[in-house]
Amino acid sequence: MSPRRNRPKAGGSSGSSDDEGRRYGGFQSSEHWQGEEWSVRHVAGASAAGKTYRCPGCDQEIASGVAHVVAWPEYGGVDDRRHWHKACWNAKDRRTTKVQRSRNAPRY
Repeated sequence: MSPRRNRPKAGGSSGSSDDEGRRYGGFQSSEHWQGEEWSVRHVAGASAAGKTYRCPGCDQEIASGVAHVVAWPEYGGVDDRRHWHKACWNAKDRRTTKVQRSRNAPRY
């Protein structure tokens, strides 16, 4: 049997924000977009099981269990969080201001 590790892991401190990011299955960063700072958290698919969201980038559903991105303004509240497909978040600057749907797309 191996002895118990008595030293703390390198560079880690208990209760850090890094632990919070791992709890939700991803990591959190900060990005500059539309003239303000945005907090961006990458969510693993296992953490999103049982939940569906609508992506503001493409106006399509993010299915249960699909890895995605949650973004909100740095000083925004819980109501300002939006769930994006990873590809939609990466292409946010190349999209038009208004989502254009085809005639037969669902409107909900």
